[in-house]
Amino acid sequence: MLDVTPQSYTRADEAFDCLQTAIVKGDLAPGEKIGEVELCSRFNLTRGPLREALGRLESRGLLVRRPHAGVKVVSVSAEELMELYRIREVMEGLAARQAAERMTEAEIADLYATLDSHETMIEEAQGQAYYQAEGDYDFHHRIATGSRNTKLAQMLLGDLYYMVRMYRYRLSTSAGRPHMALGEHRSIVEAIAQRDGELAEFLMKRHINAARKNIEKKIQEGGLTI
Repeated sequence: MLDVTPQSYTRADEAFDCLQTAIVKGDLAPGEKIGEVELCSRFNLTRGPLREALGRLESRGLLVRRPHAGVKVVSVSAEELMELYRIREVMEGLAARQAAERMTEAEIADLYATLDSHETMIEEAQGQAYYQAEGDYDFHHRIATGSRNTKLAQMLLGDLYYMVRMYRYRLSTSAGRPHMALGEHRSIVEAIAQRDGELAEFLMKRHINAARKNIEKKIQEGGLTI
């Protein structure tokens, strides 16, 4: 979520949010070649703000520019995606452990409130999707910042964060997965609230491991194209 006031929210910010959401939700698919004229028409954007937005998306690693090949949405192989999830499992497990040790009571209360809002969103989507906007509205972002481990947060919330968001959303549309994931999130927060770092780490690692296995299954069944 962009930290900008309504007065400072520019056309470039609007274009950036629009395109990033399209990438995360798969409306702009991994590996898809994109052009300025098409994007302006498709998303009702103007050239100046669009170009600034494209530069920002490229800096986040969501777009790649190749000589003589233009600009494409980033894509990874199935093997690379599995490796990303294995890295997440270890790093986010540590983040959950340290969040249990370091988050304030107010931050934990906010985390509960965030999950309540997620539940409302899932119900509005009739249980078919679990979309989390970036930043404070994102459960995993909250845990990373709540760990108070600057280096760990930098690694989790850099390029890895934006890359993984693309595939987290597409996974969340699996039948039954939104409610299951929300339940797993609530269990992790309960462990954090109880200051049980060992349990929080275990539950987070199990949560991400389950997501990785779900992705592997979808790839094998042809339900997720990388």
